[in-house]
Amino acid sequence: MSALEHAARILKQGGLVAYATEYCFGLGCDPMNERAVARLLRAKRRPAAKGLILIAAAIDQLAPYVAAIPAHVAATWPGPYTWLLEPRASVPRWITGAHPRIAVRVTAHAQAAALCRRAGMAIVSTSANRAGQHPARSHREVLRRFGMDIDYVLPGRVGDLDAPTPIRDAVTGGSIRGD
Repeated sequence: MSALEHAARILKQGGLVAYATEYCFGLGCDPMNERAVARLLRAKRRPAAKGLILIAAAIDQLAPYVAAIPAHVAATWPGPYTWLLEPRASVPRWITGAHPRIAVRVTAHAQAAALCRRAGMAIVSTSANRAGQHPARSHREVLRRFGMDIDYVLPGRVGDLDAPTPIRDAVTGGSIRGD
């Protein structure tokens, strides 16, 4: 079994996986698995109210989570752009946190997209760091910080962004992070 297949299997079984993204290593899990999300939040020491970003390999993987994807949003993907969109009524609060919108991205990072494709779903993508720390940018750094708190670190290389992906609100047009 390849490393990618192993990581996808862990995600489908409710585990936590660290993987490379456009800027840093991310921590991910199945967004619909409440127990996995709670475990991820504990490992990061992140308040649930902050909400989480989901990444996907293609727009159709976001269909269970978003009410609609405006053309101006779709035109930026795949790419390093995270958008806040109206969630479907069925989206659980453990994904959106205290926010009225859901943060989503169709990633252009080849390995992260391959992981979503292999897992057959969009996955949680939050930076591999504990609250208040800088994100991990290497496989070794993730292992040093999280050790047994996560189930697997998919070997890979982060992209060449020098900052986290920008986040924009697709409804208001406002910038939340970056830009």
